[in-house]
Order: sequence, then C-alpha cells, then structure tokens
Amino acid sequence: MLQEWSKRNIRQETLLCTMDVMDLYTMIPQTEGSFSIKKMLGYLNIKQIDGLKMETIIRLCRFVIQNNYFSYNVQVGYTTNFLDLKIENKNGVLFTEVYHKPSYEPYYLPFNSTHPIHMKKNIPFEMLIRAIEYCSTFEAYLYKREKLRVALLLLNEYPGEF
Repeated sequence: MLQEWSKRNIRQETLLCTMDVMDLYTMIPQTEGSFSIKKMLGYLNIKQIDGLKMETIIRLCRFVIQNNYFSYNVQVGYTTNFLDLKIENKNGVLFTEVYHKPSYEPYYLPFNSTHPIHMKKNIPFEMLIRAIEYCSTFEAYLYKREKLRVALLLLNEYPGEF
C-alpha cells in the first residue's frame, strides 16, 4: 500500500524532513511563573542563594521566562528517522523499517527474571508485531527478526525454542 501511494505522490527528487524541537517551555505563563518563584522564595524565607539576593534571582528568572529560546534538530534528505521509524525515498518509492537510536542497546527483560512468563512472551511478540507493521519489505522484516532473535538468545538468555 505504501509503495503504491508513493508511486503516485513521491518523486525521485522528493526530500523528507523532520524537525525535533528541544527545550521548549512555552507553557509557563510569564507573569505567573515569576510570581510563583517569588512567592516560593518568600514562603521558604530565602533572602539569598550563594550571595545572590532574592530580587536578583527573580530578575534572572523573569529574563529566562521572557527570553524563552529553544534549539531544534532538522533532518533533510532521502532518508529520515521519526521516533522509531526509518523512512527512505529510493528512486521515488518509500521504504520503511524499524529505527533504533545510536544509543540503543538490545537489552530486554531477562528470561531468568522472576517476572511472569506472559510478560516474557509479550516482549518478543510485540517487537515482531512492530517489525511487521513498520518494515515495508519482507527482507527488512527478516533482517529485523534475526536481530531480535540474536538479542533475545545471546543478551537476554531466552531459550532457543522460545
């Protein structure tokens, strides 16, 4: 289905883009935020912190709240990652598979833990379901399934027949 849609809507030169906004705190009302900090410092009877007077702390807090900067990470190209999904434009056809961040480590619930067996069975089951849903080709699914099998057997001590 995805390949058919991409044939009609995606061209070979179509670029994919994601944007991840980090450290954005727009939900703090400026006036109320400053007032709440001032009220808390007064309630705790704090006159200074490391030599900074309460008035200076309030002014610094107000500055931070009013100058609410954020940073973002933009990814543009023929391949992009969104949450746990990798999307790739290969000559005008979209392909997808499961994506793991570089810091990902395939450690799951060890089989020798004291957790109920249904929990241990559910982990590989759900991971295989996700691979089926995310992998747009059978080859990508087989590759992901093999990586999961190795991780379960070698790193998490699941039995071979599991």
